[in-house]
Amino acid sequence: YKHPTYESNFFLIISSLFISLGVLAQNKTAEEIVQVHLDAYNNRDIDAFMFYIDDSVEFYNVEECTPHLKGKEEVQERYTTYFEKSPELHSEITNKMVFGNKVIDYGYFTGSNGSSEPFELIFMYKVKGDKIVKKPPLVSESRLTIFRSKLHQ
Repeated sequence: YKHPTYESNFFLIISSLFISLGVLAQNKTAEEIVQVHLDAYNNRDIDAFMFYIDDSVEFYNVEECTPHLKGKEEVQERYTTYFEKSPELHSEITNKMVFGNKVIDYGYFTGSNGSSEPFELIFMYKVKGDKIVKKPPLVSESRLTIFRSKLHQ
């Protein structure tokens, strides 16, 4: 004789375990989160761009110790306007490095604020859980040239 309660409890426990494992398997890596963010940038899709942005995110500029954008609302406001002014916006990442929850992308960008002039940038991201929490300094090729020249002095 098998007690129906034990069988149903066992079934619930096993089902919960498989559901939990399935949810864990769906978690994205830092690299995947940054790629989705970059794809949204290229598509100028503000909703997808903001999806993986943490509420307390901080964006920094080169050589600045304080964030120039702080919080999800400021980022959304700035990038909504930026996307509107950049109908031909496109980035192409040529090199990527991943260190656990940190991702560094190097690539070429065009269409910024309506300009056809291409430029090179390095973007660095810090991901916590499934959200981008920090976007430290973005570096342009001219800044890299200055840095390299100072390094060799």
